[in-house]
Amino acid sequence: MARRVTIFGSTGSIGCNTVELIAAAPERFDVVALTGGQNVARLAEQARALSANLAVTAHEACYADLKAALAGSGIEVAAGQGALLEAAGRPADWVMSAIVGAAGLAPGLAALAHGTTLALANKESLVTAGPLLLATARAQGATVLPVDSEHSAIFQALIGEEIAAVERIIITASGGAFRDWPVEKLASATLAEASSHPNWAMGQRITIDSASLFNKAMELIETHEFFGVSPGQIEAVIHPESLIHALVGFRDGALMAHVGPPDMRHAIGFALNWPERRHLPVARLDLPAIGQLTFRPPDEARHPALRLAREVMETGGLAGAVFNGAKEAALDGFIHGRIGFLDMAHIVEHTLTKLTRDSHMSAEITLENVREADRLARNTAETAIVSRQG
Repeated sequence: MARRVTIFGSTGSIGCNTVELIAAAPERFDVVALTGGQNVARLAEQARALSANLAVTAHEACYADLKAALAGSGIEVAAGQGALLEAAGRPADWVMSAIVGAAGLAPGLAALAHGTTLALANKESLVTAGPLLLATARAQGATVLPVDSEHSAIFQALIGEEIAAVERIIITASGGAFRDWPVEKLASATLAEASSHPNWAMGQRITIDSASLFNKAMELIETHEFFGVSPGQIEAVIHPESLIHALVGFRDGALMAHVGPPDMRHAIGFALNWPERRHLPVARLDLPAIGQLTFRPPDEARHPALRLAREVMETGGLAGAVFNGAKEAALDGFIHGRIGFLDMAHIVEHTLTKLTRDSHMSAEITLENVREADRLARNTAETAIVSRQG
C-alpha cells in the first residue's frame, strides 16, 4: 500500500530533495499535499510531477499564478495560512516539516493530530516549543523523526541503545564560510561572503546561520529537547570535512559515530523510508582518498551563539522562542544591510537579557504563548537594530 505523504516547504532545499527521492519511487507514495511560498512555478512543477492532490502557496497574492500554472491538471489549489493548516489537517502517513522559521510550528502541530510520522527539518519547532511538540506527539501516538543531519545521526547511533547509557553527545560543525578567517576580519564580512558554504548546498538563511554558528546553537538546543539529555552532556566540535555528523558517547567509554557524505538526502531518505533502510542515491565514501578527519574545539568567544544557546537551555520555558525570534530578526537585519555580521549576536543577547529581566520566560509553553514570545522578541530586536543604525 502506498504511503500517503505531505511536504511542507516543498520548494526549499530540503523540500526539493524530498521531492526528488519520492519521484524516484512513485509507486511507493501517494502525495496528499505540497506547500510552498512565492516560487509558484516550482511548486506547480512539483505538484504535476508527483500527481499531488493539493498544492498550497502560503501567500494569498500568489493564488492566481498557482491556479493558472496548474490549470487542467485536476490538482486542487489553495493559498494563505489557513490553507496551510487545512492541508496539515488532511490525513497522511508521513509529513515533511521543512517550512523555514517559526512559521513551521503550527502546521507541524496540526499534522501530529492524526498520529502521523512527522519528519522534522524545521528546527525552530523544537527550539521554540520542544516540550509542546513532543507532548502532542505522545498524546496522539505520533512519531517525530529528526531530519537535521546531526540529529538524524544521533537518532541512528541510538538505535538499540538506552538513553540512560548515554554519557555525552557530540555534534559537529563545519565552521561555515568564516571558519578560517581571523576574528578581526569578521566585522567586515559581507552578505555574499556569508552566503557561501564550503561543504553544504543549502538556502541562504541557514548558510548565514552556519557562518555565525547560530545554526549550531539551534542544534544544541534541539539535541537537549529531542533526546532529553542535560546541557552539560552536549558538546560541539569543529569538523571541517563534514563527514562525521554526530557522535554518541556511552558510559563504558565507547563512541558511536555516524559517518556519511555532506548530502541531506541521506537524513531525508532515512526518515522517508523508516523503519526500513533502502537504497539512496548518495555518494559512497572512499576512506583512503579522504585520508584524515580533523577536529578542533569551537571558540565561544568568537562564536557567542554557542554560549547563548547554553543560557537558553539553562533558562528553559519560553527562552527558546525568544532566542529564535531575535535571531530571525537579526538575520533579516544583516541580510538587508542594516547591521553587520557580528551585530547579530549582540542583538540576540540584548533581547534575551531584556526579556529575561522582564520575566517573559516562565509562562506555559503553548502555541499562543510561543507566538507572543516570538512577537516580543522580534519587536525588541528591531528596536535594538534601529538603535545601532543610529
